[in-house]
Amino acid sequence: MPTVAVDKEDLYQLLGRSYTTEEFDELCFEFGIELDEDTTNDCAKGERPQLKIEIPANRYDMLCIEGIAQALNEYLGRSSAPAYSLQPAVPQVTMTIKESTSTIRPYAAAAILRGIKFTQRSYDSFIALQDKLHTNLCRNRTLVAMGTHDLDTLEGPFTYEALPPSEITFIPLNQTKAMDGNQLMEFYEKDKNLGKYLHIIKDSPVFPVILDKNRNVASMPPIINSDRSKITLETTNVFLDITGTDKTKVAIVVNQLVAMFSRYCSTPFSIEPVNVVSEHNKETRVFPDIKPRLMQAEISYINSCLGLNLDVDTIIQLLKKMGLQPKQNESKNDLLDVYIPITRPDVLHQCDIMEDASIAYGYNNLVKTQAQSQA
Repeated sequence: MPTVAVDKEDLYQLLGRSYTTEEFDELCFEFGIELDEDTTNDCAKGERPQLKIEIPANRYDMLCIEGIAQALNEYLGRSSAPAYSLQPAVPQVTMTIKESTSTIRPYAAAAILRGIKFTQRSYDSFIALQDKLHTNLCRNRTLVAMGTHDLDTLEGPFTYEALPPSEITFIPLNQTKAMDGNQLMEFYEKDKNLGKYLHIIKDSPVFPVILDKNRNVASMPPIINSDRSKITLETTNVFLDITGTDKTKVAIVVNQLVAMFSRYCSTPFSIEPVNVVSEHNKETRVFPDIKPRLMQAEISYINSCLGLNLDVDTIIQLLKKMGLQPKQNESKNDLLDVYIPITRPDVLHQCDIMEDASIAYGYNNLVKTQAQSQA
């Protein structure tokens, strides 16, 4: 399970109260996560205490302090799931995927966060979430890679192409000298961080690249962004690019990024969509898709798995504590229509809905019974 280090004071402030280490450890246990370490007693002078929390590998929404606080506040009944919106509803920016990318990283998504306000710690969290996603869901960038850019340094529309490395020239992030694709491979070969990703594209005759209207390079995924478009604490408009070989995971990643950090936009939880045009493979789509997914779960199934006899209203309230939006089916009394938010791609089957109900009810509250053998 990935371990996420969060600022202790910031998290408790987001949760609306302070906890003793024992109290917070118990809260984590009840929710299904684990407090690995409280660094309060080990901090040097001037250091801020951290909580190191182990998160289930499929809870991508909890890989940052924002997601942990949101999930726990919903569980504690302090808040409900955010209502995400697209503003404007119709995309004003496009990114066109060229057919040349088909041989290397064929899928891409994009989104824009407008009027964002970073503090040093929220900026650090933004970067850390990308690192966690790259390591976990993205399988060290082999399946998906993401880039974040100061939109005010670029101009749409954008294109996502694959070009011979000799035709890609830009100043890479935090460098001062322009290099072409071949020079970049040589330059980063011994880099402890980026060197381990070079193999993903190194032997390809073409490298993927995202360009703006004026052919300025924004990024060469999955290796590095351009220094031109780097984000800083002063950045107010962020352009997100996500590319990969797995279409489903590309969509999950863009959803997680906007879900966690759109809270800092001038209109909280608003996202500007991007029309991603991919005519050659009929994959043209608007990103992000923020519509909740509809799934169904049988009330009798949930009760039978938990050994309970809960009424529909009680189960609905339990599922709301886990960030889901359930309601009773209009034609079948034993059926729940459960709307799954974009933060929860881990919910795939009614057994996952049942598991959320059991967490909200409390495993310690379940009655222990002896399994009955069948003759």
